[in-house]
Amino acid sequence: MKKIIFLLCLCLFSSVVMAKTTVIYHTSDTHGFFYPKNGQGGFAVLSALLKQEKVPYLLLDSGDFAEGTIETKNSKGLKAVELMNAVGYQAATLGNHEFAYGDEALKKMLSQAKFSILAANFFEKNSFLYPKNVRPYQIFDVEGVKIAVIGLANRNPTKPSQHFVFAKPLDSLKKALDQKEVQEAHAVVVLAHDSLADDRPEKPFYMGEIGRKFDGQVHVVLGGHAHKVFQNEYVGKVLFVESGYHLKYVSKIEIETDDKTGRFVKAVSKFIPLYQNKLGKDPTIEKMAEELRETEVDEVLGFLQTTLSLKTQTKKHKDTPADNWVADLGREYAQTDIFVGNVGGVRVPLEAGAVTRRHVMDMFPFDDQVVRLQVDGRFLKSLVKNSLLPRNLLSFSGLTVEYKNKNGKVKNLKIYVNGKPVQNHKKYSLATNSYLARKRFDRVPEKQTLKEKTIRILIEEALRKGMVSAPSSGRIIEK
Repeated sequence: MKKIIFLLCLCLFSSVVMAKTTVIYHTSDTHGFFYPKNGQGGFAVLSALLKQEKVPYLLLDSGDFAEGTIETKNSKGLKAVELMNAVGYQAATLGNHEFAYGDEALKKMLSQAKFSILAANFFEKNSFLYPKNVRPYQIFDVEGVKIAVIGLANRNPTKPSQHFVFAKPLDSLKKALDQKEVQEAHAVVVLAHDSLADDRPEKPFYMGEIGRKFDGQVHVVLGGHAHKVFQNEYVGKVLFVESGYHLKYVSKIEIETDDKTGRFVKAVSKFIPLYQNKLGKDPTIEKMAEELRETEVDEVLGFLQTTLSLKTQTKKHKDTPADNWVADLGREYAQTDIFVGNVGGVRVPLEAGAVTRRHVMDMFPFDDQVVRLQVDGRFLKSLVKNSLLPRNLLSFSGLTVEYKNKNGKVKNLKIYVNGKPVQNHKKYSLATNSYLARKRFDRVPEKQTLKEKTIRILIEEALRKGMVSAPSSGRIIEK
């Protein structure tokens, strides 16, 4: 009997020894937020956590590191690259905001990155070859475990590219998966700047299709773009992970392989808030980040009575006070029936109290101008309906919406312009920001750009006029 128990214990011990764990740390949508905010986040805290890791690891980023703060704006993304080099990233893919400063600025970022830029679907326009310093995938050997990381860039750059083009992500992924060295890897990771949040049964998105079509070939998908959090989310047997935004968090993914055969066994993820008081700060990285800090933006512009929040005020409300406030400023400036903004254009809330230019830059880092045009009611209905699910994409001033979500489809849609039901053939004056004018209103003729003031200037002027209060939500209601 003792011999049987000994043999059983030996078998159990052998199975444990044969399992090998490889660690990946993942960030996304850092947007130039280099420093802790309210005791959380920043590269120095991330570096302190990494220094506590006892096994070799990969540090990967899903893009949108180049735009979002005064530091990234003034350096055209180079300060973000500098810090990512120092912290020790091994690879990143390209988000839409890496294109914010134009092609030449992007090329300079690519040339200065010491980490690999992975984008299997990203090519030079004339040659259809991969740009210099860009590769479709890379095989990382982590203590004998071969991890193939395939990059997929976001195909909707914030500023149109003149020199580069994008291919379909699934076609590019398949081409990479067909390569012998990828097939010989022990685990395959896709590093993408898109979100599983945009996948739904009635309208499949390529992120979900990776799990449905390449289960068994792909093991982990690391996403971003939507500023969402996904942990231990599976499509088929493929693990999907998204790590939030603004470097407030990091995901730790543990990939288990058979130590004898090298075959993939499983992958699990853990979400780690970057709390300064718990993890500390790396003094070298902290010093470097402080040396990169822009100092001319700390002038107080005004005061807020209440926080301009980016959270919905009730479960049924799909709009936020901060988005509504900016939309109101745009409509007042343009003197139109309606203003339409993009959710995500307003990046962070404005906290109650004194507000500086840095706060405003963090909230709205873009140089968008106001564009005025005319649309009819039929256009408005289509615009609104296509923006509500699976997540709300637009903000409004002068327009309110009610709808029902029935199995992922918009039903019983009601739209009101200044309290009156929208009429199909009636013309409405509408204003939007210059980014949306290119993306959503590109086919609308006779657009007028109001060049005197950017939206950020409108925000600064409103703060200088006196105490600001937050408008209520309830402009977009899911019944």
